[in-house]
Amino acid sequence: MNFELTTLSLSAAVNQKCDALIVLVPEGTKPAKDAVSAILAQALKSGDLELKAGKTLQMYASPLISARRVILAGSGDGSARSVRLAVTAVANVLKSPKVRKACLVFAGKTSPEAVAAAVQCCGEIAYAYTTTKSKAEPLAINRVVIGAEEAARLKPAFEMACGVAKGVAFAREWANRPANHATPTLLAQAAKGLAVGGITCKIHGPAEVAKLGMGAFMAVAQGSAEQLRFIELRYNGAAKSEAPVVLVGKGITFDTGGISLKPAAEMDEMKFDMGGAASVLGVFSALSELRPAVNVVGLIPACENMPDGKAVKPGDVVTSMNGQTIEILNTDAEGRLVLCDALTYAARFKPRAVVDIATLTGACVIALGAQRSGLFSTDEALANKLQAAGDASLDLCWRMPLDEEYGEGLRSNFADVANVAGRAGGAITAAKFLQRFTGTMPWAHLDIAGTAWKGGAAKGATGRPVGLLLHYLASEAGAASKPAKAAKSVKAGGKTGSASTSTATAKPARKAAGAPKAA
Repeated sequence: MNFELTTLSLSAAVNQKCDALIVLVPEGTKPAKDAVSAILAQALKSGDLELKAGKTLQMYASPLISARRVILAGSGDGSARSVRLAVTAVANVLKSPKVRKACLVFAGKTSPEAVAAAVQCCGEIAYAYTTTKSKAEPLAINRVVIGAEEAARLKPAFEMACGVAKGVAFAREWANRPANHATPTLLAQAAKGLAVGGITCKIHGPAEVAKLGMGAFMAVAQGSAEQLRFIELRYNGAAKSEAPVVLVGKGITFDTGGISLKPAAEMDEMKFDMGGAASVLGVFSALSELRPAVNVVGLIPACENMPDGKAVKPGDVVTSMNGQTIEILNTDAEGRLVLCDALTYAARFKPRAVVDIATLTGACVIALGAQRSGLFSTDEALANKLQAAGDASLDLCWRMPLDEEYGEGLRSNFADVANVAGRAGGAITAAKFLQRFTGTMPWAHLDIAGTAWKGGAAKGATGRPVGLLLHYLASEAGAASKPAKAAKSVKAGGKTGSASTSTATAKPARKAAGAPKAA
């Protein structure tokens, strides 16, 4: 998908040659005298259009308008949330096989947040999974022009939104791929494909992981014929002396539950159990373009959780990388086992902050549903920044407690710690387990079990929390992200505007897969 930002009023929008001209109309709009405004005025007078967010009116254009059709969309109070609802309401138009180019114009002044919401929503609508379909065609639309007054003022938010849209599409693609098309090896190959624009990639195989002493990670992987991979990505956007932010993504490419086997119903959705890993890959796919002035390390422990004769058994005791012994009471609580070793590894970077992202617990789904990711943190400043980033990106999270008493259920008679406690507060006790491996590092944990994918008729990955993470990294850079110097996706100027930028949400390098709901 290519996006372009241009300075455009309603009077100028009549000359936009496109398949669909979408006009976002907030409450209180006073139509002028141009052709588009005339249609708007008539629709409002007749009562055919409500300006409540999500209400639309479609029509063919008049001879005075260059677009083939015009869609008026109410955008309520004009906020980012309302604009998102408005754009979502015209999804069928954007998905039409006859719409290759659309122009989305704001009636009157708008905010940077609203423009960002429009871009990101268009990007989500334009994504279509086709990788393992024999006859599926991608959507026809390949270009969206965003028209608004004072485009130069909106450009930083627009460019960030383009980066987020690209990262979200990358994350969705890899999380959507079936597990046989997204093995740990294929996930590592996808990560290697991101090693451009200041990004480097190192892949640790089984021998290297064994040498590191990652006994918990290896225990999860030992039941699978697919070999594990420990992926290490680095982006250097600041001075080498600057401490990096470390992102750790859970990469269970398929989760059967192991010996503690999951129910058969909906087990296919356990390909989504690498949603955390996919989000880290999505972030790095955007970093080379956005180029924020911050150093970032991405760590992905990738493996399958399978139940063969070599699989780890309930009651087994393993030794983690930091020397703590773990009694594995439930092999379906494997995500925390791969993450704990990755968190120990993260300490070697002396990070300014560590954020792990995981589809970790069904308990978090029960607590927060699909609206907000669970946020746990030992550092108030870090928690506040992540909360603010979630609000800014409409990729919401909710702070959860980490009281010491929640960790009491993890006591074991046979090891330093058990990998599960009772059912009560399951998302919190999982976070308490991870906390044992974070030392003094500023640390946060995002449980995305409820937000990483949707089930039912809309089954598919959401790409969350890529938006939250990119906004957080931009805030850490202390300034708006800047595009790469030689980025092909960035253009200067245009016939009708002072700022014009397009970003392609290109498909990932190769095939990969999976992630779980409760693990």
